Amino acid sequence: MKRRGLCIVPILAVVVFARAQNPTNPAPKRFRFQHHQMGTTFTLLLYAQDETQAVNASAQAFARLDQLNAILSDYDSKSELNLLSYSAGQDQPVPVSPTLWNVLQPSLELSRQSKGAFDPTVGPVVTLWRLARSSGMMPTPEAIAAAQKGIGYDKIVLDSSARTALLTTPNMKLDLGGIAKGYAGDEVLRILGKLGVCSALVNAGGDITVSAAPPDRDGWRIGIGALEAATAPPAYYVVLEHAAVATSGDAWQYFELDGQRFSHLVDPKTGVGLTDHSSVTVIVWDQDGRNGLLADGLASAISVMGPEAGIAFADQRNKTATFIVRRPQDQTETYHSRSFLELKPLSREQVEALQRTP
Repeated sequence: MKRRGLCIVPILAVVVFARAQNPTNPAPKRFRFQHHQMGTTFTLLLYAQDETQAVNASAQAFARLDQLNAILSDYDSKSELNLLSYSAGQDQPVPVSPTLWNVLQPSLELSRQSKGAFDPTVGPVVTLWRLARSSGMMPTPEAIAAAQKGIGYDKIVLDSSARTALLTTPNMKLDLGGIAKGYAGDEVLRILGKLGVCSALVNAGGDITVSAAPPDRDGWRIGIGALEAATAPPAYYVVLEHAAVATSGDAWQYFELDGQRFSHLVDPKTGVGLTDHSSVTVIVWDQDGRNGLLADGLASAISVMGPEAGIAFADQRNKTATFIVRRPQDQTETYHSRSFLELKPLSREQVEALQRTP
């Protein structure tokens, strides 16, 4: 994999280590755009020949994000996803759009592969924990047990020939929050590629998807954060193109109830928010336009699995790496898959040395 630029996860800053440009063949210029959608801020870095191309490309990419929100949001009562949830238990297959199908089908595939660690039907308990976070009151065991009756990826029946979905049990609620941002990153890069913008980075609130390396550089250098303050430098850096990096866990999104720290992630099997103080980073590359989707979903699944099972799960997959940091009882533990070392990660000190090099 080529080596080129720098951005930091989950709080990103992009620093470019550039080679001298050939004045007779000037490289495309870098442009930066932002758009708030899907509950986060999308930051887009792209290289284009001029401002006109850059503005047009970003506008079309952001229009696609607006479309995705209208389809995949679990907050918008009129979204296609929620309309499908409303059909639960009515014994009626519902036609779904190509976009929803392209997220729902791989979501169920990942659910089967992870044995339910990732589950798009987790919505009923996610709703309970959102209420708990806003009210400051723990969900009762009875409420959790009632919500779990609507959970189970095996309760969705997909018909690929008719492109329909059947939700077999009442009170089901789909939630694609663990995979939708990654899919959105893939879609942005797809739109840009069609418009001739081949080198770009999409930052969806810390989930990163990149296409080709910036001009005359070795790739996008991406920092992997540890369990430190948001302003702390990353522990490691990897250099990627045609890849995605997703980070999950309670390092950046958590709340406390009754003196207990809970992640925003909920274990579908227990119906309870994760209490493991951890950061799980997954890197996926060269997956035929599905890098972001897979990295996002896998980060959620591996967070639920825990480090040992999660590392083993990552090691079974091609072109997939993971790096995990945990802090049980104030002692930091790190884990990584075999393929993480194959990416030749650079330490904080090595990158600082590169920055000092003339």
